[in-house]
Amino acid sequence: MAAVLGTAAMLLGIAGSASGARSAFRPLVYARGFDAPVLLTHAPGERQVAYVVEQSGRIIRIDARRRRTVFLDVRAVVEYGGEQGLLGLAFDPGYARNRRFYIAYTSISGRNTVARFRSKAAKAVPSSRKTLLAVPDPYGNHNGGHLAFGPDGRLYTSIGDGGSGGDPENRSQNMQSQFGKLLALDTSRSSANWTIAALGLRNPWRFSFDRANGDLYIGDVGQNAVEEVDFAPRRSPGLENYGWDLFEGSQRFENGSQGPGKLVSPVFEYTHDQGCSITGGYVYRGSARASERGRYVFGDYCSGTIWSFRISDGGAADVREEPFDVESLSSFGENAAGELFAVSHDGTIFRIS
Repeated sequence: MAAVLGTAAMLLGIAGSASGARSAFRPLVYARGFDAPVLLTHAPGERQVAYVVEQSGRIIRIDARRRRTVFLDVRAVVEYGGEQGLLGLAFDPGYARNRRFYIAYTSISGRNTVARFRSKAAKAVPSSRKTLLAVPDPYGNHNGGHLAFGPDGRLYTSIGDGGSGGDPENRSQNMQSQFGKLLALDTSRSSANWTIAALGLRNPWRFSFDRANGDLYIGDVGQNAVEEVDFAPRRSPGLENYGWDLFEGSQRFENGSQGPGKLVSPVFEYTHDQGCSITGGYVYRGSARASERGRYVFGDYCSGTIWSFRISDGGAADVREEPFDVESLSSFGENAAGELFAVSHDGTIFRIS
């Protein structure tokens, strides 16, 4: 039912995009000249500072005067190219006190890796590195690699289905495999292990928690036909199974054994007539455009199209195609104030709120 709502809402949103243009988001260039950027984010306690992740293996710190410094350089240990590289960054909720942050990357040894560091002043301390996850990866694509702290205080990361095409080893529905999963870790406990928070994902390229209510949104890249947005309310009743590789979006992909959990259909999907690789985004909670608060903003890497919608009764409603594109849309980001940014892999970052 959620997939039907999402598809219907998509068609209504495209038809109504012109009428909503007056209140739509607008892009402004924030910064240029980055090397294959894939994320913009912020650290608790640093309201005027932004951090940009470059896929090649650097994190750039931008201060209140837009001055740039290299916060961390791990190019020596990162396998970069295609879908591989430095892919994720998250700062501990207690960063102002403990100076801890986390990165996700594909290593030169062929592993999907999550590592913890500390910083001192405005620089990372390379010697503080501790590896928290290192999953041997059989293929070079579908690495996921996002990091975010959830409303429960745990660190979440996404790993794709292992790569190749069609999940040939059927990992996504297999609870004995970490591939095709959303994983969570209690970083406050030194003995904690990663647990599976959701399954049935193909290549979850950017997920986020709504900072206002903790709801989860996932942009999951499709195979050959359908791109999807998955959704789970904060007070979800249990383990979500998003269906891959039994389903691509709401369409049956292949037969097979379904893993555990509640099978959840996407709240929004679109076909490859409109793009080819979804880039998940964020729910807008800033103040620059108060009328837009509560809209989830996302887009497509190939077409550059940007959409937004609101969740209503568990489905996408008031879907709108925004009146601008972002070429090579690799990611979105938000600053401490909840204002949104769009990241072009070509090197430019736009403030879109």
